[in-house]
Amino acid sequence: MKKSLIALAVLGTVAGTAIAQTNVTIYGIADAGISRSNNGVTKTTSLDSGIQSGSRIGFRGTEDLGGGLNAIFLLENGFSIDNGTQGQGGRLFGRQAFVGLQGGFGALKLGRQYNPIRSALDTLDPFNLGLAGNASFVFNVYGDRADNTINYTTPTFGGFTGQLAYSFGEVAGSNSTGSQLGASAGYAAGPINVLVAHHKQNLATGAVDTGDAKTTLLGGTYNFGVAKAHLAYAWNKNNTAAGVATADSNDLLVGLSAPIGGAGTILASYIRRSDDLVNNRDTNLWALGYTHNLSKRTNLYTSIGKTRNDGLAALNGAASAGRDPSVFNVGVRHKF
Repeated sequence: MKKSLIALAVLGTVAGTAIAQTNVTIYGIADAGISRSNNGVTKTTSLDSGIQSGSRIGFRGTEDLGGGLNAIFLLENGFSIDNGTQGQGGRLFGRQAFVGLQGGFGALKLGRQYNPIRSALDTLDPFNLGLAGNASFVFNVYGDRADNTINYTTPTFGGFTGQLAYSFGEVAGSNSTGSQLGASAGYAAGPINVLVAHHKQNLATGAVDTGDAKTTLLGGTYNFGVAKAHLAYAWNKNNTAAGVATADSNDLLVGLSAPIGGAGTILASYIRRSDDLVNNRDTNLWALGYTHNLSKRTNLYTSIGKTRNDGLAALNGAASAGRDPSVFNVGVRHKF
């Protein structure tokens, strides 16, 4: 009996030490709103999840390994708050799932993660890739995230930061088939923030290479105090395995975000895709939004967006080519 009590006491001490050295944070977002959408033919009213930010619950942890080195992990589940189902195709941790090491050298992470070009566009977009002005409705972010990814993020040196990511295609007999490569670099100091990013994806059907897709993004923001200006430009090129162009376009974003009344923020953007491969396939998106903070964690939002598609374009949920979809939404977001 005494031996059992001693063993339990030792076990409790060890467990207490482990807990003291490990820091785990549970966090999340609950976001729901009402949307009125028009695909150019029919109108639909719906209750939607994640209009401003994807609804999620996450677990973030660090462990101090000594000497300035930390073990890190993140597991993030996405879900639809309107019906309780899982997002990202039903994955348990479909938003992000990685483990790695962090220290004076930066951070090295292994797992499912955001593409560097997606993170860069999120910074440049006044709508932060949400609401009716979501820049990824036009700009390419290659699915937002990539599986089987090694990501290295540099520490900040005098305002400069960088990321390099490689995603394995995991096709037997080929290291390139289905793989992705992404990189970004940025400089932030005072009111200015400048970013450049590049992404290349090897396209494949099964184990057969079918070509590649590439996007280079350049942009920045400047905070004037009364308002912040947003600017982004991207070059997109797709080719078959034989080198024949299948896509050649340029994307432009001009935007503004401005605080108002202490608790509110006005958001506005204009986005244009110019198709250099096919005539009459350009797209324009205008969007206006407003968010109002009720507290540090809870805000109301509303936004409206209108897309103008040329005769051969069909972006943003258009019922068919040449249709001009629109959306209006209003909702509430709570962070915890």
